[in-house]
Amino acid sequence: MPQLMRTSNPALSDQAFRGERAAFGEQAMTVKGTVNKTGILLLCAVATAAWTWNIFLHTHTAEAVGPLALVGVIGGLIFAIATIFKKTWSPITAPLYALCEGLVLGSVSAILELRFPGIAIEAVSLTFGTLVCLLLAYRSGLIRVTDKFRLGVVAATGGIALFYVIEMVLGFFHIHFVAVNGSGAIGIGFSVFVVIIASLNLVLDFDFIESAARAGVPKYMEWYGAFGLLVTLVWLYFEILQLLSKLRSRNQ
Repeated sequence: MPQLMRTSNPALSDQAFRGERAAFGEQAMTVKGTVNKTGILLLCAVATAAWTWNIFLHTHTAEAVGPLALVGVIGGLIFAIATIFKKTWSPITAPLYALCEGLVLGSVSAILELRFPGIAIEAVSLTFGTLVCLLLAYRSGLIRVTDKFRLGVVAATGGIALFYVIEMVLGFFHIHFVAVNGSGAIGIGFSVFVVIIASLNLVLDFDFIESAARAGVPKYMEWYGAFGLLVTLVWLYFEILQLLSKLRSRNQ
């Protein structure tokens, strides 16, 4: 079996598909099947996001969707961990993760939409526009996943994750990185950098899923691959949303 490519996505790590092989006569994972499963997960996320959005539009208060967002965060974390450590459960846990993430997406997007009209549709358009462009660039060979490319993206993603952890810990002691989180040049520059790295993670995900399909892993791994791709898309969407909110704040 060819060596599976590394990715900075925690769901699609270099250990994810190790030891997984389709049994004799068992259907194997395909790229097309993973794409279809990704579409299903996106529909699940959109459904709960639209429901949460509708609740907020009728109340115009964060308190109305706050509990739903909390349920989404906790539930999403639980189902994500379950999916990563028990991949055979992914046909069930991946859709449940998507439904939970939709609660968070809808809540955050609706709250920001009230402050910055039109920001949600801009973020959605940019997210899927980025997905399509990078997929076309990857399929055409314009972007090649070399060892240096992979190492650079993984290192940058790890650095960003470490920064977020440090920021969260220091936040408990009321220490905040005002410049990075603000709408100034530093804050916008940081957000642009994170959006770029999140986007490049999509390329690693494409390459990893394609490699797994060639390796002949079991059919249920399509759900797992779709789950990993959704994790990156959700991260990219939130980073784009944050970047747009900084730009809007700067222009006000």
